Amino acid sequence: MSTTQDQEKTYTKISADMTIEDILSKFPHKSQKLAHEITKSGLSCVGCQAATWETLEAGMLGHGMTLEQVQRLVDKLNAVLAEESDPESVQMTARAAKKFKEILFEEGKEGWGLRFGEQAAGCSGLEYILDYSEKADEDDAVFTSHDIEIHVKKTLLNRLLGCEIDFIEGLNGSGFKISNPNAKAACGCGSSHNY
Repeated sequence: MSTTQDQEKTYTKISADMTIEDILSKFPHKSQKLAHEITKSGLSCVGCQAATWETLEAGMLGHGMTLEQVQRLVDKLNAVLAEESDPESVQMTARAAKKFKEILFEEGKEGWGLRFGEQAAGCSGLEYILDYSEKADEDDAVFTSHDIEIHVKKTLLNRLLGCEIDFIEGLNGSGFKISNPNAKAACGCGSSHNY
């Protein structure tokens, strides 16, 4: 059994008395999505020192939020944990697939796939690439998610397997967002990552 599976069995749920650091470290395969939900709830302390000792509840109450808001966030975080993911695949959420299909239609490229990769860039070293892909190359691994083919160079699989591509809409910007359980570091702006 892997360490991640051991942790999931030991900590099956997130509770309000856990620190943000505990939440992110005990569920590394979901840490990017969990951090997004925490930040979206109004807590911007995902990377600050308070996250190491202050509980989620104390942090939220300290920022003027209510116990009901605390419980709503705990419920959302546990819903993220409950989402199925495949560490041996690259997937899209239904929301991302719908948006990608809309873009393909607008561009006259219906039926095309998604090219997913990464390149050197940004302050943390690498950034993700999303592009159109008419057909897979010989050196591609092909995944299908929500009727969309995702083409990934086989040389990148050790870093990109387990990724989930989502589409987020919000006041602070909209766009495709990648959750990568293999990434160990990301820049503050969220546009680059490293291993």
